[in-house]
Formats: sequence, structure tokens, C-alpha cells
Amino acid sequence: MRIGWYANRLRGMGSAEILHRLREQRRRIASRNRDDGWRRHAAPDLVPVLPELREKVSAATPAQRQAIAEAAEGVLAGRFSALGQSWPPREPGRLFPPRIWRLDPATGALWPGAESYTFDIDLRPGDSRGDIKYVWEINRLQFLLPLAAQLRLTGCERCRESIEAAIESWHAGNPPFRGVGWASGIEVALRAASLIVALDLAGDRLDPATGRKAGEILAASAYWLARFPSLFSSANNHLVAELAGRYLIGLSLGARTDAVRKALLAELDRQILADGTGAEQTPSYAAFTAEAMLLCAAAAQQAGEPFPPSATARLAAFAGFVAWLPARGGRFGDDDDGRLLTLGAEDGYVRSVAAAIHGFLRLPGEAPEPGDIRALVFGAPPQPAPAPEGLRSFERGGLSIWRGSMKERAVALTFDHGPLGYLAIAAHGHADALSLTLCIDGDPVLVDPGTWLYGSGGVWRDWFRSTPAHNTLNLDGASQSIASGPFNWSHKADATLVESKPGTHWRLSARHDGYRGRFGVLHQRSLARDGDAIVVTDRLLGRRRTAEIVFQLAADIAASQQGSAVTLSRGGRAIMTIRFPDAAIAMRAGGERPGQGGWVSPRFGVREPATRLAWRGEVGEEGVTIRLVLA
Repeated sequence: MRIGWYANRLRGMGSAEILHRLREQRRRIASRNRDDGWRRHAAPDLVPVLPELREKVSAATPAQRQAIAEAAEGVLAGRFSALGQSWPPREPGRLFPPRIWRLDPATGALWPGAESYTFDIDLRPGDSRGDIKYVWEINRLQFLLPLAAQLRLTGCERCRESIEAAIESWHAGNPPFRGVGWASGIEVALRAASLIVALDLAGDRLDPATGRKAGEILAASAYWLARFPSLFSSANNHLVAELAGRYLIGLSLGARTDAVRKALLAELDRQILADGTGAEQTPSYAAFTAEAMLLCAAAAQQAGEPFPPSATARLAAFAGFVAWLPARGGRFGDDDDGRLLTLGAEDGYVRSVAAAIHGFLRLPGEAPEPGDIRALVFGAPPQPAPAPEGLRSFERGGLSIWRGSMKERAVALTFDHGPLGYLAIAAHGHADALSLTLCIDGDPVLVDPGTWLYGSGGVWRDWFRSTPAHNTLNLDGASQSIASGPFNWSHKADATLVESKPGTHWRLSARHDGYRGRFGVLHQRSLARDGDAIVVTDRLLGRRRTAEIVFQLAADIAASQQGSAVTLSRGGRAIMTIRFPDAAIAMRAGGERPGQGGWVSPRFGVREPATRLAWRGEVGEEGVTIRLVLA
């Protein structure tokens, strides 16, 4: 398996990347006996990175104070949940035992600790230890934010003690280059950001010894991040997080940040496209990138060296793109619940980041939720902005969105005609070209299936990113793009927007070539409004073939078939009828194996059975038409 993984990975590398990987391996060997331990990583006195943060938090609204208090109380009570898992509860007097940094909550197993050199540890799932992603989650130390904020607001002595205990325990159990805590750059960076924010909020109330240990962690993190950057085919959101971490740490240590700042701004231009969409083909990862950039922009502004207008304009473009997305149904591609600033589990992350951008830039926008932590840090939009309406095609990112009214009901439709993903391996893309989603009155009806799990997902990881799991056409159950690992693709479909015609009788058309090599056809899909219906027409250009056309329903949608029509309802109320060419329709929710029925994953680590409609029949150049008729 390991040889096969390397072979597939090498296919996505050019000669320059292979040379980089060899040099990286040499640095890993050199660090084995030279860089471990704290002796090499003494830190100078730390400089506040966000000096205005204390004043901002002190001005928290009652709703924000309540959200902070509830999150802090959860930490103090020994509770921690993430990624669909709850960690074993801990006694309030012993919140951070050494084993907590190595524990997989799903299996109860412990990953290697300080006895193991970081780069000797095989991080892939496959044995009884479980999934490293769970272990890393608590190592991000993001629970320090509510503790530090509550300490600032109320002088909470238990919060102070818990912050000191957490930093002491992590420092003692995770010396540099030992154990799993130092195995990934994005994890090193996110942990550093958590420490910086906590220290800026409450560092003056902590024991100086705690501050010194936090400084050592930051100094070691700066060294690690500069030595092992994610480059070439790995230079996605991981690189953004790493550069953000280096920039924030540099400010904290009083070091020069010019080169890192320049690289950070260059990645903003690469990973948030000019039309505001994300290069990774997933709004959640674009939001993660935007949040990292926003935190750095706030730090730069408070340091008296604000980001240039071109950078803030790119952030504003992302926020503008988010305004077009359906509030509850505008997701596609991977989503692993990654955040920079968080009080815990939250819905509406993408919109929260957009509101924070509008607040920071003092632009009109959608109001955040009352207890939103980002509104506290960055500000809230000064005034509301009208919701966009009509048809908008984001051609750089490859997504078209129509928002309007049908039968006096608010309708939002998305149509994906973008690339598979970003860079050579398209790590977080799904094989969803020409897929659509539909929301009615703000509620999802036809949905993207979501993510479920990454490495530990096995065949279910393959299913959730496959073409048959999405609202589009597939041939013989095959995906348009061919996966060659949990984060890799050997062949990628190329999608093209053919037509985008706005107006009362709007029309969209796009095609992709993912089936040309294996099946000798191009798939072309057209969407158009016809009165109170949306007409979906699928064509196979090249030859006739038996195809399957799928509609994945939201988990709370019921379906009933009458001949060639399927009526969708929620809570007993009919909301839409899908009229197929004939009655060759399969309907099923759940199933023990992928493809037996429908599943949706509302957040990482959680999945729910949901009805999947699948029509099967002959499709040729004349096309097959399906009508989505509002009730």
C-alpha cells in the first residue's frame, strides 16, 4: 500500500518538486538529533500582535459574552468535541493529562509521543491507533481563546489556571520534533495562532513562566515552519496557514516579516481568485484561507503596516462571492471544519468569515450571528447589504448561481462548471462537474453530499467525492475524474461553461470531457427557467449510452413516486415535483455499502441517510429532459 501511495503521489510531481522532496528529506534527517528539545528555541520577550484585542473583547455584547462564557465553561468542565467526536470527559482538577495530546477519541488508542522522532511516525490510518486528524484537533489549542476571553472579561481564576496548565502540559509532553504534534505544518501554525491570540488577550495575567514556555513553543514553531514549508503540489490552504503562522510569530518575536508578508500576499492572489471564488473548489477552504489572511491583515494594520488595497479588495471579492451562495446549501468540495478563531462547533462558518471581512473593511454586508466571535475580533458590517438576485456566473472559479422568486418562494440554485480542484493533485476537489444544488425558502432540497471523513473514511471517502454521489450524470457508476488516493486524482475532468444568459428566462449550459477517454462521449448539461419550473437537459455528445442521472435529497426531505413523477415534501408539505422521462427511477436512503442509497454529511465526521433519486436510461445527443416543478 505504501509503495502504491508513493507511486500515485509521484505522478503529480514534476522534477522540481521531486528535487524539493529529496532536499526536504535531507533536512528531516539533519533535524533528528540536532533540533529536538527546547534548548535550541529560547524566545525573547514577546510583542503583542493584536494590541487592540483586549479593548475589543472588553466591549463584547451580552450575546458575545454569553457565547464566550458557555464555551469557557465547557473547557473548565473537561469537555471537548470536534469532528463528530467527543473526547473522554476529564476531571476539572486534571484537565490536561499528558495522554490527552496523543489520544484518538474514536478508538481510545494513543499515538506515539515524545519517545518518537516526528518524521518517523506513519500518520496514515490503517491500524488500531485510528485517525491522526482527531488527535491534532485538540493539539491546536483553540480552546485557549474562550478561556483567555473569559479571563479578560471576568477575571476568572479557574480560566487563568487552566490556560497555564494547558501550556505547561503541552510544553512538557511535546518537545520540538518529537511526537505527532510537530508532524504537520498547518498544525504547527494553527497552534501558534491560538497561543498568540490567547497571550494578547490574557498574557499580562499569566505566570511569567507560562509566557516563557509559550514563547519557546512559538520560537520552535517559527524554526519548523521556515524549514519545512508546503510547496509545489502541496501548496494549498496548508501553505496559507503556514505563512500566516510565520507572519504572526514573526511579529510576536519582533523579527523581520517582509519576505513572509510578500509570500502571504502572493498566496492570497493565487488561492482566492479575482472573482472571489476559491481556487481549491470548496467554499469552506476558501473561507479558511480568507480567515487566515484577515487575521494577518488585522495584525498588519495594528502594527502600522496595513495590507495594500489589492489584498483587501481580494478579501472583499470573496465576501461578495459568499453573499451569492445559499445560506444553508452553498457548499461543495471538502470541508473539515477547519477554523482559525473558534469557540467550538458552529454553523455558518463561511458566512461568518464574510461578515468579518465586511466588518473589518467597514463595508455593508450580512449581519453575523449575535454571539459571533469573529465580529468581536474584526467588527461587524456597519449596515446591511441587499441580498443579490438574478444570475451570476463566476467564471474564474467555475460556479453559476441563480437567486430569484418562483411561485412567491425564494429559490437559490448553484451549477458547478469549474475545475476539479487546485494544483496537480486537486486534493480537496470532488468529481462534481455539472452538479447542481437547490434551496427553496432558504432550506436545502437538492444537496451536495458533503465530506464525511478523510483518510480513515476508506471506501466512504471515495464515495462522498465520487460523481454518483452528486447531482449530475454518471456512466456505469464511474466518476468523471479518477481518484488515486484520499487526496489525489490520476485523471481530471475538464469542465467548460458554454452559455450563461441572464434575464427572466435565464439559461446555463456547460460540458466536461471526463468520460471521453473511457466512454467516447462529452457530457453537456443545460439548465433553464420555464415558468415555475427549472428544466434540466443532459446530452451525451459522441454516442448514445446508458446513463444514470442523480438527485441527492436533503436528509429531511421525503419523496413519493407516482409514475414518472416524484414529489418532494418536508414536514408533510409538498415543495417540488421532479418529472422524469419515464418511471425507471430508483429511490433509496442509506445502505451498508457505498452506492446502495443516499447519504449526506452535514459536517465532518457526521453522516445521515438521505434519499437518493436515480433515473437510468439511454442518453444521446438529442438529450434527456427532467423538470423541477415548484409546488
